[in-house]
Amino acid sequence: MKNKVSAFQDLGMNGDYNDFLLKPKEKQYNITYKHHIIFWSIYFLFNTLRWGSYFQDYDYSLKSNLIGFPIHMALTYFNIYFLMPRFVYKKKYFLYTLLIVASLLLMLFAKYYLTYYFVTTNVWPEGPEPIEVITFNYSIQMMLGELYVVSFVTAIKITVDWLAEHSKLHELEKRQLATELRFLRSQVSPHFFFNTLNNIYALTLKKSNRAPEVVLKLSELMRYLLYATDKRKQSLKNEIECLQNYIDLERIRFDDSLEIDIGLTGNMEGKTIAPMLLIPFVENCFKHGASKNIGKMSISLDIDVKDDFLYLNLKNTIPKKAENNKIPTRSGGIGLSNVKKRLELGYNPEDYELKIKKKNKKFHVFLKLKV
Repeated sequence: MKNKVSAFQDLGMNGDYNDFLLKPKEKQYNITYKHHIIFWSIYFLFNTLRWGSYFQDYDYSLKSNLIGFPIHMALTYFNIYFLMPRFVYKKKYFLYTLLIVASLLLMLFAKYYLTYYFVTTNVWPEGPEPIEVITFNYSIQMMLGELYVVSFVTAIKITVDWLAEHSKLHELEKRQLATELRFLRSQVSPHFFFNTLNNIYALTLKKSNRAPEVVLKLSELMRYLLYATDKRKQSLKNEIECLQNYIDLERIRFDDSLEIDIGLTGNMEGKTIAPMLLIPFVENCFKHGASKNIGKMSISLDIDVKDDFLYLNLKNTIPKKAENNKIPTRSGGIGLSNVKKRLELGYNPEDYELKIKKKNKKFHVFLKLKV
């Protein structure tokens, strides 16, 4: 039996990585009473200084804004919290248009008469000429000015609402992703133990004195599974160590009927990988290859780490049909589909490449993964 796995033996079991769910929450976007007060205070001060400077009359500017701003605020909040939710969001655009125009007209009369009786009889000092009644030009100018205020504040509200909704959806996606990844990783452990217990069962049937060694290897695997699979990333060294333990278990089981050729190259220092991601590929070779083969079985595994990428090349002979195989076979596999799903959820598309195919009477698996 070929054996090129001595490089595995010096790998350590170190690594300290934060759980995926412990990342800080997304920034919250909420408009509070404080924000309303600050906004209208700044806007009022700006408008008062602006028109006071324009007319060279700050007393008039202050009084006119004290009349105008309650109207601005009433119309703005009426639009944001009543008209839009009941008409715009429900696509009742015609009714919304009628009501907003009616509101602007009501505002027009309220502003004209309040200014006339409480501030000055010259209600339109910035106009081309003094007016004594509501004119068409005055109406258009006042309604456009009011519409500007309403549109400006509404745009702010819509933007903040969109940011809040986007943040909420992003947080929900992250939680869903984390939940699904946890579920997929939880599938790995029982599936893996199920297959390993079958190995021990096969040895006990043969009354093999290697059973204690298998139990020891299994305990090492259990330790890895307990402390690694609940984390998003694990040390690549630890993952390879776990992979080696699994291969050792299978080598004990199949003895001389199995030929394994393993090569490991590259620097794994500081590299990380999703835990239990590589084992399903190797496990699949035994599950669908060696366990269904009567004759000599060949598996070739090469792992190479270059820069920030891991390259895995795995080959195994396509199994022959066995009419009488006393070694228990396994069913209900979730390995490869599980790995594909975990790659999709846990890595960006540009961070991995997976190819699985049949060629020259062998199964070929190629994985390129950012580590």
